[in-house]
Amino acid sequence: MARLLAIDGLNIVRRVYEASPEPDGPEKAEIALRHALSSFRKLLHEHEPTHVLPAFDFGGNTWRHDLYAGYREARAPMPSALREALPGFYDKLRGVGLHVVSLPEVEADDVIGTVVLRWLADGRGEATVASTDKDLHGLIAQGARVWDHFKGEWHDHAWVERKWGVPPAQLPDLLALMGDATDSIPGVSKVGVKKAAKLLRTYGTLDGIMAGAGILKDTLGETLRKEREMLYLSRQLVQLKTDVRVGVTWNMLAWDKT
Repeated sequence: MARLLAIDGLNIVRRVYEASPEPDGPEKAEIALRHALSSFRKLLHEHEPTHVLPAFDFGGNTWRHDLYAGYREARAPMPSALREALPGFYDKLRGVGLHVVSLPEVEADDVIGTVVLRWLADGRGEATVASTDKDLHGLIAQGARVWDHFKGEWHDHAWVERKWGVPPAQLPDLLALMGDATDSIPGVSKVGVKKAAKLLRTYGTLDGIMAGAGILKDTLGETLRKEREMLYLSRQLVQLKTDVRVGVTWNMLAWDKT
C-alpha cells in the first residue's frame, strides 16, 4: 500500500534555526539548513514513504491577510540570511528526489491539508504529516497521522484529547475560541484552552455555543455575544483551506529511495 509523507518544511527549518546558538547571519543559516537536511533524510529513512510532499510557505500576504489585516502581525519576520539561503536548500531537496511545493497566497498548511485529504479520499493508503503545528492536528479526524519529529512521537486522537481536551474534529472550533497568539488570531477575550474545551463539550459546536450564549447571563455570555463576529472570523482564519490548486500529480510526488 502507498504511503504519503507530508512535511511541514518551515516547521522543521525554523525550529532547527532557532535552536542553533550562532548569531543571525549566513553561517547560522548554513549550519541550520545542513541540520534541517539531515532531519529530512531521517524522516525519509524512518517512514519509508512512497510519496513525499515537502511544503513550504511562499512568504508575503495570503488569503488570511485579506480576511484580517492583523494576521501574524506579532510574528517576527524570517531572518534575511535564512530566507536568502532557502532556494539553495530547495535545490538540495530536489537533489534527493523531492518535489518542493511553495505557492503564493496560501500557506504550507493549506497545501498539506489539500493534498492529504485528496490522498485519503482516493483511498491511496496511509498519510503522515510531519509537523508540530496545532492547526494540522485537525487532519487526524480524517484519518491522517501526525508525527512530531523533534520528540519522536505519534500524535493521535488520544494525544489531542489529552493536550486540548477535545477530539481532533473540534480542534478548529477550539482554536477559534481561544485564539492563537503565534498567528495573532484574537479568539474570544479571556477564553483559554480549558474554558474553550468546556464550552465545546457542553454545546458541541460554535453555533451551539452561540445559541447558548443568548441565555447566559454571566460575563462569559456577554463576551461571546459582543465578540461573535470576531469569533467567526477567527474560525475562518484557523480553518485549513483544502481546495488549493497545488499543480502536482501523484507521480510528481512519488519518491524512490534508491
